[in-house]
Amino acid sequence: MSDSPAALFGTLLDIMARLRGPDGCPWDREQTPSSLKPFLIEETYEVLEAIEADDARALSEELGDVLFQVVFHARIAEERAQFTMMDVLRGVVDKMVSRHPHVFAESVVGTPREALAQWEALKQREAATSGRRRSVIDGVPRAMPSLVRAQRTQAKAARVGFDWSDSRAAWAKVREEIAEAGKAVDAGNPEEVREELGDVLFSLVNVARLASIDAEDALHSATEKFRRRFTQMEAQLRGQGKSIESVPQAELERGWEAIKAAERQR
Repeated sequence: MSDSPAALFGTLLDIMARLRGPDGCPWDREQTPSSLKPFLIEETYEVLEAIEADDARALSEELGDVLFQVVFHARIAEERAQFTMMDVLRGVVDKMVSRHPHVFAESVVGTPREALAQWEALKQREAATSGRRRSVIDGVPRAMPSLVRAQRTQAKAARVGFDWSDSRAAWAKVREEIAEAGKAVDAGNPEEVREELGDVLFSLVNVARLASIDAEDALHSATEKFRRRFTQMEAQLRGQGKSIESVPQAELERGWEAIKAAERQR
């Protein structure tokens, strides 16, 4: 077997066809695009974990799993006479060439920001040519985690100049939204609290974005920090012959603060 990327990709397509064929795998044969959705999401998150761990070997493997999901969906579509893998490949090749005229044609851009602005302008032009109305903030999937979706939506609006001047200006908006949320909490209206807390979170994402921080990653790190401290507190209590369920709140708080102080010293 040739080890060229093209040959190996062809082999992967053959494997997928066999898995879906009459004598293939019963599980693979019964899958649909809808049933595969959880696996595509799971494999994508495993890629993110490998990136976070800076594990090149794991990243190589997980990218392969994501590629297999792409091939799987394309095979099902081909069986349904909707499109083929060739259509997928041709589409992405044509898109990347047409969206990078500064690389493949005569256009010139000097900065990443200019390249992004050109990308958005080309998308708008393509939509207009096809008779579709397209907002500059379109293209962010609703199924995205909310923090990621908020940050991507804000970034798209920022490309056309609709943005705060810097993170300090955005922080002033956070203070304003927190005050409004506080009033809603005092009023005891659950729907109003829900709306105002959403505004607080959206404003915090603005601050993170303007400070060049990924909001989703920041919350992920904070959650992992909480988990680490909480499980350590549980372990310490077990070592004392206690269960966390039976310990008074004041003792839990003292243990929590002691763990935080020990982390700061390290």
